[in-house]
Parts: sequence; structure tokens; C-alpha cells
Amino acid sequence: MATPAFEDIVEDFEFLEDWEDRYRHVIEQGKAMAPLDDALKVPATKVDGCASQVWLHPVVDGGTFRFDGDSDALIVRGLIAVLRALYNDLPVGAVAAVDAGAELARLGLHDHLSAQRSNGLRAMVERIRDVAREYA
Repeated sequence: MATPAFEDIVEDFEFLEDWEDRYRHVIEQGKAMAPLDDALKVPATKVDGCASQVWLHPVVDGGTFRFDGDSDALIVRGLIAVLRALYNDLPVGAVAAVDAGAELARLGLHDHLSAQRSNGLRAMVERIRDVAREYA
């Protein structure tokens, strides 16, 4: 169950044969995101379990889930952009049904991220799922 925005990323990855090109593409996705307002970079939005500084700010409006985020690491900003493509604009009740591991596996991310980055990615997914469960 992937959003059209995530399917676009999957299609882009299919055209990029080299992992370095894919890595750069993820970074570019992060650079294209608007930065999170500094006022939202507070302990309540900080994600524990990440090697770098990560903040996720979820919003549920009319039953639709969205989040913005930021990180001090370029690749992590890119991973946040990928997760936004995966989850943003879903009904809040559908967020928990997304098999993030399977969807992200389509991009081959786990094969090319360090253990710390993979753990951080899991921590971000868990935060997203936890917040969505609270609102559902």
C-alpha cells in the first residue's frame, strides 16, 4: 500500500542503476524539503534512537496524516523525505497498515545503510506509527 509519491521514488530508483546515484537521489529529496521551523525542534518532536539529530512533527487534519521533519544529516533528511512520500496524506487509520519494511525494501535501503542509520530509520517509522495510533 504505497502512495503515488512513494511509487514515484520507486520508479526513479529503477532508472538509477548505481547505488551512489540512488544515495544522491535520496539526499536531493531531503534538500528539496522545506526545513522544519526551529520552534518545532523541541524534545517532544525529537526522535530517540537516531545517530544524528532528528525531529518529526506530525499533524492530523480531518483524519489525514501528515508530518514534516528535519535532521542535521543530509542522508537522514533524505530518508525523512522518503518516509513523507510513504505516509503523508494517508488516512490516519491506514498508517499502521503500511508495511514500511517491505516498501523500503523495494528501494534496497537496508542493504546500503549503516546499522546506525537502519536503526534510526526504524525509530522514525515507529514514531510515525505511534503517533498515528494515538490519533486513530
